[in-house]
Amino acid sequence: MPDFISARASVIGVTVTLAFAVNGVAFAQAYPAKSVRMVVPFAPGGGTDVIARHLASRMSDSLKRQIVVDNRAGANGIVGTENVAHAPADGYTLLFVSSPHSVNPSLYAKLPYDTLRDFAPVSMAATSPYVLVVHSSVPARNVKELIALAKARPGQIDYGSGGSGSSAHLAAELFNQMAGIKLREIPYKGAGPALSAVLAGHIALVFGNALTVKPHIQSGRLRALGTASTKRSVSAPEMPTIAESGVPGYSADAILGLLAPARTPRPIVELLNGEVHKAMRLAEMAEAMKNVGVEVALSTPEEFGRLIESEMQRWGRVVRALNLKVE
Repeated sequence: MPDFISARASVIGVTVTLAFAVNGVAFAQAYPAKSVRMVVPFAPGGGTDVIARHLASRMSDSLKRQIVVDNRAGANGIVGTENVAHAPADGYTLLFVSSPHSVNPSLYAKLPYDTLRDFAPVSMAATSPYVLVVHSSVPARNVKELIALAKARPGQIDYGSGGSGSSAHLAAELFNQMAGIKLREIPYKGAGPALSAVLAGHIALVFGNALTVKPHIQSGRLRALGTASTKRSVSAPEMPTIAESGVPGYSADAILGLLAPARTPRPIVELLNGEVHKAMRLAEMAEAMKNVGVEVALSTPEEFGRLIESEMQRWGRVVRALNLKVE
């Protein structure tokens, strides 16, 4: 290629790049000019929905535009996630995700979107650890005693899950793998029925959401053995982690955060990242999260993207070991 043609092509390329950059900044300066839709791919009232609504409310106050929560439940979060994957990349449709977002690529034979390529990470918002709880009649006062009991009675101690492939199921199976034991899964149609079963004494234990198991721990009907987190909970610092109680390296946090459709202008992604951080750092928000057993956890867009990828790999290994597939 002659030098003058090469030089002219370079100038055109730089001009186009600058034009996109200038337009992106101008777009971000005008953003948001209308209300924003935050899709929660689960039913109203669940843990993910509660946290998303807290965040949406605070972001609405800051941005002076309403962030409308839109629940699009179905297929372990796939229905709502697909809706956002195909939405315009203009910052007016966002997706609030939790752990199933990273599990589904391994669990389902085919997804109607690409988990990594079809989304622009915005920020982590929080982590929500599961709590390992046993019925009060179970003769185990801590994790080490439960492991010893399970080794003495392999395959005879039942745990409840919200269905095969659910987050609680995978948390329990990761515990099985890392502790070298074999607890037996009893799948139920949702986390609620599984919790009811352990309260009734039909099964020995569950990995439960901190918010839902807390009242039963306080009443003495359930006994908490440990949190499935990398560090002790701010809301229950007296409770040890499973990792420090006999299973080093174990964690099964539910990771929650905000995504946008791929190709959303970078200035808008950065603006939204700042708004998530601002909202989650409010004293009232920290208190609200503590009350539901959730830890505030923030990140850059790049850090959140890397975390999603690493979580896909981690849970993928668990799913493959179990030979789980949902058609």
